[in-house]
Order: sequence, then structure tokens, then C-alpha cells
Amino acid sequence: MTKRAQRRFTRVSMKTITTTEDLTEFCTYARGFEYVTVDTEFLRERTYYSKLCLVQLAVPGNGKDDAVLVDPLAEGMSLAPLHALFLDEGVVKVFHAARQDLEIFQIDAGIIPTPLFDTQVAAMVCGFGEQAGYETLVRKIAKASVDKTSRFTDWSRRPLSDAQKSYALADVTHLRQIYEFLSESLRENSRESWVEEEMQVLTDPQTYMTDPDTAWTRIKTRNTSGRFLAILRELARFRETYAQSRNIPRSRVLKDDALVELASTKPMSLQDLGRSRLLMREARRGDIADGLLAAVKDGLDCPQDALPQPDRARENLQVNPALADLLRVLLKAKTEEFGVASKLIASAADLDAISAGERDVAALQGWRREVFGDAALQLCEGKVALCVKDKSIRILSL
Repeated sequence: MTKRAQRRFTRVSMKTITTTEDLTEFCTYARGFEYVTVDTEFLRERTYYSKLCLVQLAVPGNGKDDAVLVDPLAEGMSLAPLHALFLDEGVVKVFHAARQDLEIFQIDAGIIPTPLFDTQVAAMVCGFGEQAGYETLVRKIAKASVDKTSRFTDWSRRPLSDAQKSYALADVTHLRQIYEFLSESLRENSRESWVEEEMQVLTDPQTYMTDPDTAWTRIKTRNTSGRFLAILRELARFRETYAQSRNIPRSRVLKDDALVELASTKPMSLQDLGRSRLLMREARRGDIADGLLAAVKDGLDCPQDALPQPDRARENLQVNPALADLLRVLLKAKTEEFGVASKLIASAADLDAISAGERDVAALQGWRREVFGDAALQLCEGKVALCVKDKSIRILSL
């Protein structure tokens, strides 16, 4: 962008953008910077998919127009200029805890901002603990505070209050300082590639796709009967498909506990549905009731060789409890040595799997292998030992 164009934009006061033309101008302006910070406000209580209500954007600088609100609900507003900015490889898009924000843009427009930087992930790499919240980072890095009184407001109502606007802008203005601090810390410690590796999950479109065929795997149940799971699978598939097609929360169709109940009682008629203790009134008649009865029948008719099987991989692991405990001690030592959140390096399931001889484990791949994995394998092979010296865990070569 030319200096003349930049000067022209800064003369325009547009704290809230309500037209596509003004959005285009700001996005063109933003392309002159290394990064842009982004946040969203949305509603999801009454819909399956999030309803985007507000987008906050900020570029480096302290000018009154360097941080703006974008109203996607304004009449005639198109977010195409914003989508184009998101795909500009020359500008880093900075979010905090980006997953829900990214899901909106992936579902609505089929795009994921790139290159992407998530300050929550970066903070975990830089030693700020497990899933550091935005308020924590604002306090520790920006030395400021965030007023959360507008956090649980209805962002779809217009006009927005000054308190709502102030709250929303704070989510991207402080984020600039947080990003600059964390990105510099990553450069100094040569850990930029670590965060880039973590971004691969967030930038994969499949992360945001919900497949009705696998919806049953997210429902907690202790019943491992193949026939029960077949009915559960069909009920969950119907619920997911119905909720998606009508854009309503899945809990408005059928709650998990009611779904498990129906998979157990196997209702065959409306009269049977009426005996359910947990089924909502709306699900006892009409399209939902018909769908539930059809799903139960499909589950009952499922051939024996097509019945779903529970994942018993975890149960079949021959976990070495003593070795698993040593790996936990090693993980704590490595966490303290590198200043990285232990949850980001390895989960409890990872440690149990390693102790059982599994090697296709996330904790043994990529940057995690450098930080923890190699030492973990040496411990498993008896090549190193752990000891305590000066109240710290030390690793000794054998």
C-alpha cells in the first residue's frame, strides 16, 4: 500500500465497519503489515452451527483506526475482503485459542486463515502453563486487565453498547503485544517450528468436520455389546443429521442420556417411546419420533459381521506401572528443563502406551521426541536412570 493510501485511510473514522467497501479498505490497509490480530463473537446456544455476530481486527500501531470491529450482520455486508486477507500468505493471522473461530470460517466460507499463529499454543510452548487463558496473558505480558462484564451478552442484538465494543476490541488490541512477545521468545529459543507443527491440526479442514457416521464414538457408555452399539450408532447418526439439516443444537433433538436409554430399551413403537423417562416431549412424536424408531430398527437389523466394536486397544495394553511412573517423573523433569507445558508434550495415555512398548505415539514424534521422546526411549531401554540432586530430577547415563 502506498503512503498516500495509508494516510487516506487513517483520516477515516471507522471503529465499526458496516459496509463491504469499508471492509475492503481496511483489509487492503492491513496487508501492509506483518500481522493482523483476529477474534470473533458468536452465538451457538440455539443453533448447530455458530452464528457469526462480530469480527475484531487489529494491526500494529496505536492509531484509532488500527483496531476495528466488523459487523457481519449489517445489511449488504460481504466478508469476501476479509476472506481474501485470511488467504494472504504475506500476513500472519493471530488468534488466541483459535479452534472455534476457525470452525466458523471453515464452515461458512470453506477457508482457514494462513499463515496462522495461536497465542494459546505458543504460550504453552513458552512456559505459561496448561492452556493459558487470554486474561492471564494480558496480565502477565501486557501488564493490563480485561473487563469481562460483557462476555456473556447477546452479540446478535443491535446496536452494540459501548461496553460491548470496548470488551470486543480489547480481545485484539492486547493480542498484538502478546503475539510480539511470544514470537520473539520463540525465535530466541529456536522453537518456531514447534508451534508451526502444532498449527497443522488447526489448519486441517477435517478438524472441523463432524461426520454423522462416527458421532456415536463420542458418547460415553459402559455397554460394549455389539448390538447395543449398533443401535447407538444409528441413533447418533440420525440425531447428528437431523440437527445439521435444521441447524439446531443436537441436545434439542435428543440428549446423550436419552440416546443411551433408547439404545438399551429398543423402542419399536410410539407407545414404547412414550415410556421413556428421559426423552423430551418434542421427540415423542412427529419427524423426530419417526427417525428414532427407524434408527432403532436399523440397529436391530444390522448384520452380525457389521456390528461396531468398542476400541479395546487401551484395554489390551500391557502397561508396566513402574515404568509408567518413571516416565511421569521424566516428563516432569523435562517440563521444568524446557519450560513447556507437560500436557502439550505427552498425555497420561501416551506414557502408558510407551511403557507398554508402543512406539507409534505422538510424544515420540516431531519436536516432542527432541524434548522428551529420545530420553523416554533410553529410559525404557535401561540406558539412563533418574536421580534427585539439589531437589531436582537428574538424568544419568548408564
